[in-house]
Amino acid sequence: MSQEEIEVEAIGIEVSSQPIELYKVLKIANAVSGGGEAKMAISEGYVAVNGELEQRKRRKMYDGDLVEFNEEYYVVLCDQPVQEPSDEPVKKKTEKPAAKKPQPQNANKGNKPKKSASKKTNKGGQNKPAEPKVVNSADQSTGRKLMSF
Repeated sequence: MSQEEIEVEAIGIEVSSQPIELYKVLKIANAVSGGGEAKMAISEGYVAVNGELEQRKRRKMYDGDLVEFNEEYYVVLCDQPVQEPSDEPVKKKTEKPAAKKPQPQNANKGNKPKKSASKKTNKGGQNKPAEPKVVNSADQSTGRKLMSF
């Protein structure tokens, strides 16, 4: 079984790190208008990598890999060493605040704000319900004015 060598002219696609996913190579090369279009073209069988049909959108591409799409050839160029992700997931260090000691239910009674018992009376001596007070500041998330009763 002999391999036939074919010489083709390919457009060099320079990438900053390797491996890079196949659909990203097509985006960088401006062969497609976006990632969704690249993924669709790959899954429908319009893309070949190193002479073989490729349908994996996230296939890892390395320096020297040849991509064929829409009668154009692209070669991946990268001068950086291969950076494989480690097997262990990287966890961010976050400091948790110290746990609060549970307080007995009776301890919270003194901490509640007290309501004022003043009532407005009109000339007839009848009690009139207090009108809500509108606070000038608005809620940042909804833009609604805050009211207190």
